[in-house]
Amino acid sequence: FSTEKHSKVDDYHYGGGAGMLMQAQPINDCYEALKAEIGKKPHLIYMSPQGKVLTQERAKQLAQFDNIAILCGHYEGIDERILEKIVDEEISVGDYVLTGGELPALILTDCIARMIDGVLPNSEAFSEESHFTGLLEHPQYTKPFEWEGRTVPEVLISGHHANIAKWKREQSLKRTYERRPDMLEKAQLEPVLTGEMCPQCGQPL
Repeated sequence: FSTEKHSKVDDYHYGGGAGMLMQAQPINDCYEALKAEIGKKPHLIYMSPQGKVLTQERAKQLAQFDNIAILCGHYEGIDERILEKIVDEEISVGDYVLTGGELPALILTDCIARMIDGVLPNSEAFSEESHFTGLLEHPQYTKPFEWEGRTVPEVLISGHHANIAKWKREQSLKRTYERRPDMLEKAQLEPVLTGEMCPQCGQPL
């Protein structure tokens, strides 16, 4: 999309500064071509350390959009004028700086895509994981029952689904308190009752 003889997409800063800045024109032309291809304006996200930090809640909201386009900065960034014209929101993946926005874009894409119907086997594949409910995930175990003298908690093989759900909830709260106490301010701390009965044991869930 560059109109330069040598296909340049960057140039020096006005006012001076280290590195090169991506120009507005190639990005604008690429954006217009994308709109023409899909027939409407996509929700455009600019990956930037100045954006709001990505959260699971925001990823859930973004998964509802029909079309998302991600703009990745490189070099020293992008001409402010094109950002003002086309960007709907800026998102950061953390308080650190990378060479470009490509890796953050992959993180955002993976975070959103896994919540779209059909990507994972079922909703439990993502809804029980860390951050989805505002808490860290409980410890998990698989076979063998005993490994190097360490055994699986007995409750997990009890078949009592209500007790298992209670144990998972308690462990999530405990782990969040120990490792990320800051998350408890926004977490749902009241008991979670679905109002349904377990089809296997008849216990309330």
